[in-house]
This record gives sequence, C-alpha cells and structure tokens, in this order.
Amino acid sequence: MAQKLKLLLIKDVMDLGKSGEIISVKPGYARNFLFPKQKAIRADKNTIRMQGKLQKERAVKTAHDKKESIELAKVLENVKLSITVKVDPAGHMYGSVGHIDIVQLLKEKNIELDKKNIALKKPIKEVGEFDILIKLVEDVEVNIKLSVIPEAVKEEEKKEKKQPKKEESIKEEEK
Repeated sequence: MAQKLKLLLIKDVMDLGKSGEIISVKPGYARNFLFPKQKAIRADKNTIRMQGKLQKERAVKTAHDKKESIELAKVLENVKLSITVKVDPAGHMYGSVGHIDIVQLLKEKNIELDKKNIALKKPIKEVGEFDILIKLVEDVEVNIKLSVIPEAVKEEEKKEKKQPKKEESIKEEEK
C-alpha cells in the first residue's frame, strides 16, 4: 500500500481542506489532481514557513467571505420560489424538481448560486410547500420556501383573475 504524502494546500479544496492546512493524501490524488491544478505543494521545511503566511491570507479571505455570505443569506431569507409542474389526473407529478431547477428559479430573481449550494437530498416528486436548505460559503446556511404548484391550479387562478375583468366591463356598460 502506497504511503500518504504530506502536502501544504495553496488553494481551498472542497471536502479536503482550506489553504494553509497541511494534509495527507494518496500519491495518485496528489499527482493527478492537486499538483496539476496547483492547489498543493509538498510539505517540507521551506513550505512550513509559507504556511503562516497562507493562514493569515486565509483568515482575511474567510472574514470577507463570511460577511458576503451573511448578506446573501439576509436576501435569501425573504425569497419565496414557486414552480408550476405538470401532473396527471391523480395529482402525481410527471417529473421532479431538482437542484438545477432551483438554481434556475434563483437566477430568475438575480441570485447566482451553484447547484452545490442547494442541500437537496433527493429531487422533489410531489406537489406542496417545501423548505430548501441553502449552504453558503463559510458554513452560513439559510432556508428558502419553494411552492410546487400543479399546472391545473395555475390555470384556475388565471381564469379567476380574468372573471373580475368581465364584471368590471359589465358595470362600465351599465353606466
């Protein structure tokens, strides 16, 4: 079995560590991913000195990212999303609502997020109201509301909105 390498992370690597941390990884992962993308270097005496500098830079970046995430979380708290889906006569959805659908709905409201930020364990396959957990940078989390509305209900709402207009026109004709 190959021995693990000790590396100093230069950049953040998801699910591995943040810049300035010393990690142990298998040689293949280092050779095939970390080194070519310049995300890590071998940890020796010289690089250990660089670790302090990287950790200071990381602390500044962390504070900035956390501030931005908190501001975005405040915006997201008030966001209510709704999506219309096709359903069969029994009320079952034909498809599902997944990460990409939620990202697209947020994009329509001028909020740019990645599908990695949406903490959805499995796609939504039923109609109703759902709380969706959004995980932002630096462990900031926020819940948003998602309404999955069947297409038939949406059409009924449109008809109801049109009916008052007819009544208004009748009142105008009576005048």
